Amino acid sequence: MVERGALLAAKLRGLVGDRVAGPVPADFAGGAALVSGDEAWVLLDRDPLGALGAAMVWADRRGATSLALVAEADAPLVARRAALFSRPPRVWTVEGRELLPVDAAPPAVHPRPQPAPELAALLVDADLEIVIEEGIVRAEVLGLEVARIVHGTTTAGTPIDEPVLEVGVGHADREMTAVVHGGLPPVDQLHRVAEIVGAQRRPDAARHPLNQLAPERWLRSRVNADPARIGLRSLRSAPPAVARPNLRDPSVAFGLGVDQAGGDVVVAFSVGVRLDLVPAAADARLALAPEAPLLLVVPERDAHPVTHALAARLCRPARVVTVQDDWRS
Repeated sequence: MVERGALLAAKLRGLVGDRVAGPVPADFAGGAALVSGDEAWVLLDRDPLGALGAAMVWADRRGATSLALVAEADAPLVARRAALFSRPPRVWTVEGRELLPVDAAPPAVHPRPQPAPELAALLVDADLEIVIEEGIVRAEVLGLEVARIVHGTTTAGTPIDEPVLEVGVGHADREMTAVVHGGLPPVDQLHRVAEIVGAQRRPDAARHPLNQLAPERWLRSRVNADPARIGLRSLRSAPPAVARPNLRDPSVAFGLGVDQAGGDVVVAFSVGVRLDLVPAAADARLALAPEAPLLLVVPERDAHPVTHALAARLCRPARVVTVQDDWRS
């Protein structure tokens, strides 16, 4: 059986054709690559949007001064993020057996949530963190969603005429709570789930799914409560330019803050060394406040040189800010 990597390499050679003189295959974990002198071509396979940073780092380490990316999915979004860097990679997509240049997608537009004042007040009264993403009002405990206001259709797919509050961590838990604890008043459902999550989301708690999910949002929650630790006057949660794919995979969380001089600041939060941090953060700034400074907040041990290098390569460079590694405390 031919390995996927070999198939992708053959596909890239066929697509590039005579655009490159004497291309030499090279290993790239996120797809396939060809190198010719200081020119590199990379076929982004799975998750092209998330692989942009990895491709740029790979090309820099190979000494390439020219990088072309081939993306069959999300190509306009890849092009939008690529354009935010100096010496931006060229982005192509595939139509049939031909390569076509890609225009960058316009900046993301964040939908406004539909009104549900009574339910929103219930979340506020329960002393939960309110986050609005994809036009959905969510409530979190230390960065983990425990409830959301839904309109039109429930998580289970049932049509509804009025907005309802769904309580639970994730899709399956919201459905289960509605079935098992649907007779409880919403405020009691909220307190029940919030207590369960709060008991696990502690630094001294034993390892549990509830304290492993969404660490970047946990970090954001901590800094939101004390924005002075990164030099800001105030800070609130803000949505990403592209919705996170699911609850289980770590991602990048965002905030919009105000500095000591009263100016806007966009903040990105990440835990672990993530090569998609800088492209995702620059994309979020483009949607939230294009002219604002951009801070990349990571634990001290995650402030890798590669993050600094990518941050400096942006057309509007970002600054890496660290918090102590015991930030969960």
